[in-house]
Amino acid sequence: MTNKLRIAADIGGTFTDVAMIRHDHTIATRKVSSTPDDYGRGVVAGILELLEAEGLSPGDVGEVMHACTVATNVILEGKGAKTALITTRGFRDVLEMRRIRIPKLYEPLYCKPPALSPRRWRLEVDERLDFEGHVVTPLDEDSVMAALDVIAAEGIEAVAVCLLHSYANPAHERRIGALIAERFPDLFVSLSVDVLPEIREYERTSTSVINAYVGPPVRTYLESLTAGLSDAGLPSRFFMMHSAGGIIDARSVIARPAQIVECGPAAGVLGARNTMVAAGYRDAISFDMGGTTAKASLIENGTLLKTDDYEVGGGISLASKLAKGGGYALKLPVIDISEVGAGGGSIVWTDRAGALKVGPHSAGAFPGPACYGKGGTEPTVTDANVVLGFLNPEALAGGSVPVDFDLSVAALDRVVVGPLGIDLDQAAYGVHELVTTVMTRAVKSVTTFRGRDPREFAMIAFGGNGGIHSVSLARALGITTVFVPPGAGVFSALGLLYADVETGVSMAFLKSLMTADAAALRQRYADLSAKAAGELGRAVETVTLERHADFRYRGQAFELTLPFEESATLTPEGRAAVRERFDRAHERTYGYRLADTDVEIVTLRLTARVEKTGDGLPAFTPRPQVEPKWRSVYFGPQFGRVRAKVVNRSALSATPVPGPMIVEEYEGTTIVPPDCRASVDTYGNIVVTLPALERGGEGKDHDRH
Repeated sequence: MTNKLRIAADIGGTFTDVAMIRHDHTIATRKVSSTPDDYGRGVVAGILELLEAEGLSPGDVGEVMHACTVATNVILEGKGAKTALITTRGFRDVLEMRRIRIPKLYEPLYCKPPALSPRRWRLEVDERLDFEGHVVTPLDEDSVMAALDVIAAEGIEAVAVCLLHSYANPAHERRIGALIAERFPDLFVSLSVDVLPEIREYERTSTSVINAYVGPPVRTYLESLTAGLSDAGLPSRFFMMHSAGGIIDARSVIARPAQIVECGPAAGVLGARNTMVAAGYRDAISFDMGGTTAKASLIENGTLLKTDDYEVGGGISLASKLAKGGGYALKLPVIDISEVGAGGGSIVWTDRAGALKVGPHSAGAFPGPACYGKGGTEPTVTDANVVLGFLNPEALAGGSVPVDFDLSVAALDRVVVGPLGIDLDQAAYGVHELVTTVMTRAVKSVTTFRGRDPREFAMIAFGGNGGIHSVSLARALGITTVFVPPGAGVFSALGLLYADVETGVSMAFLKSLMTADAAALRQRYADLSAKAAGELGRAVETVTLERHADFRYRGQAFELTLPFEESATLTPEGRAAVRERFDRAHERTYGYRLADTDVEIVTLRLTARVEKTGDGLPAFTPRPQVEPKWRSVYFGPQFGRVRAKVVNRSALSATPVPGPMIVEEYEGTTIVPPDCRASVDTYGNIVVTLPALERGGEGKDHDRH
C-alpha cells in the first residue's frame, strides 16, 4: 500500500472531477461529464481516463476517496424511498408543525415543502416515556403490528422510528426495530436512537426521516459503484467524505446515509482551509461555484466552523438561525456551509412581470448550456460568460468541451435581449451581475448573519466557475484579496485527499454547567469514546478525541457548540472558563450576554479521528507557458469592452501585474478585471488584489500568521 496512489472523485451537477497526488507530490486531474443515469459510471470512467493519461494501471491505486451529491439530489428532486414514520400516538404531525419560521417575509401565501413522509404513512403506536426515560405507558405491540400491516399494504421501502423521549430510554424503539426486522428483514430501518439520540422531537424526527428517505437510493448507488470499481480492477473498498469533513468506510455510510448529504461541499472547504493556512491567511471565506450551485463557508482562526443545526432543500441550504424555515431540519454534524442554486448551468429566464431571473433550475450535464451544442436551448450563466469573453468562445477544459459561440448569442437574444430591449453585452453582463447578487446570500449567511464582517476576510475561490465570479462577488462584499488555488476546478476532489478518517457521536445531557456531576459527565464521554472508536474499528487509545458540547442560557431554545475539554476534570476553575467562553461566543453571535443567568449543558459531542500522515500541500509544478493571446472582453459599463491578455498560471510571478487578464487552464478560468492586479504565491495560488486594498480600503488587514 505504501507505493500505491490515493485517488479521489467528486460528483458535481455538470462534471465529475478526479484528482490524485503523484509519487513526486504533484497534482494530476481530470474532468468528465457527470452521468445522471448512473453517477458511478462517470466516477469509474474518470478514474480510468486519468490513469491512462498518466500511464498507470488500476493496480497502481491503493485507495479511492469519494464525495457525491446523490443524497442531496434525492431530497431536492423528491426521488427518495417511500418512507413511513412510526411514532408515539399524538405526534404524527410533528413533521408538519415544524418550527414557526417563515423564510420569505413578504410572501404571506408561502407554502413549506411537503413532508418527506406523507401523513397516511405516519403511523402511531401506543407507548409513552417521560423526559427522564421512565415508562408512563408500556409499548403496545398490537399497535406496532397494526402499523406493520399498513407498511406491508402500502409497499413501503423505508421506515423511520422516532418515539417521544427515546433519547433517554431506547428500549421501546429497539423493540419496534426488532419487530420490523422479524417481519421485513430487507426493509431499510432508521431508529432515532441510532441516528440522533438528542432532545427536540422535530429535529430528531426530521433527521431520522431524512436518513430513511435517502437510505435505499444511497445504498443502491454505493453497491453499484462498488461493483463498478471491482469490475474495472480498482479497489472495491473505498472511503467517503461525510458532511463534517472526515472520511469513513463507505460500508458504514449505508447505515447512516444522512451523514453524506453535504459531503461534496465539505471536501472543498477542507482543502480551502489547508490552502489558506499554508498561505498565511487564517481567516478566509471559501467560495465554491460549480455547474448547479454556489457554496460559501467560513474559516476562522484556521478552523472550520461546524454546526449540527442545518436545513436542506427549500432553495438555500444553510445553518443560520436568522434565515431558516424553508427546508428540512438535518441535525447531524456538518461543516457550516451555505448553498444557493446558482452555477454555470443555472438557467436564465424572465418571470411574468418581465424581471430577469437566474436559477435555481440548471441545465446540468445534459443537455447543458446552449453553447455545448447538446440540445440545450435555454441560456445559462455559462452562455453569458461566453458572450462576455470571460470564457473561451471555442472550447473549455483544455479543448475537451467544444463551445459554439453563436448558440450562446441566439439563446440570450431570444430570452433577454429581445424581451428587455437591451444590447447583447448589457444582457450578458446583467446575467453575470444578477448571479453575483444571488450568491451574496450564501456568503452573508455564513458572515453577517453570524456577526462577522466579510471585509475582514480573504476569499478563496474554486469550483469550475469560482475564478470567473469571485472578483465580482468580492467587490460586492468589500473583500480585497481573492485566492484561486491550483486545480481550482477539481478542488473538492483534491480536498478529499487531505481528509482524516473521522466520525462523530453525541448524546443528550441536560444539566446545569455549574452543578453537573463530574463523574457522570466523564462516564458519558467514555461511552461516546467507545462508540466512536468502534465505528472506526480502532482501539480508543489509538485515536485522537475531541470533546465538544452544546450550551445555552437557561430558558433559551437554541444552543452554541463549543469545545469542552474541561469535562475530563470539570474543576471549579474549568467550569468558570467554559462559562466565560460561552458568554463571549454568545455575545459575538447575538450581540449580548446574560451574566446573571445560569448556563446549561444540553448535548455532549465527541469526534474521533485517525490523522493521516502526509507532507502537507502538493507541490506546484508550473505548466509550460503558452503564447499569450488576446481576446475582446466586456467588463461592464465601467470599463466597456477591452482587449484582455489570455495566459496560463505559469505566466504569473510573485510580482503583481495589472489586468485586464484572463488566466485560462484545463480546470477552470480566472478573471482579472482592468482595475485589479494578479500574482502567484509559493504554492501556486493566483492572488487577485482588488483596488480597495491599494487605497487603504474599508476592510482591515487580514489576520496573517
